[in-house]
Amino acid sequence: MDTSDGGPELDRQWIELGNNVYGVLHGCRDASAVAARFVGAGWSSRSSSWYGYELETSWCQLEIEKIDGPDILLNGVVDPARLDELGRLLGCFGLPYGLELNDENNDLVREISG
Repeated sequence: MDTSDGGPELDRQWIELGNNVYGVLHGCRDASAVAARFVGAGWSSRSSSWYGYELETSWCQLEIEKIDGPDILLNGVVDPARLDELGRLLGCFGLPYGLELNDENNDLVREISG
């Protein structure tokens, strides 16, 4: 997967929020292919490990990492008002997912899946 720095950077207000979204992409064996889908949607992507990528746009920054088995872990920061938009994007990519949104105290606020 080629990386791309063409997308917008995360707005500073979300950087200060810290990680608030956690999830799993079910049945995805290739984080590189997932990163390529985000790049195609205008996000930036950079390699963060042998099998992981950091994905970024103005309202969300995600780390995706392949784990043993058929899933990819996801964590990062998202504008809480745009969690459903992230879910719709994953759905448009054809990626089955489960996402959890936490508040500043790391308490679960919402769960969505698709």
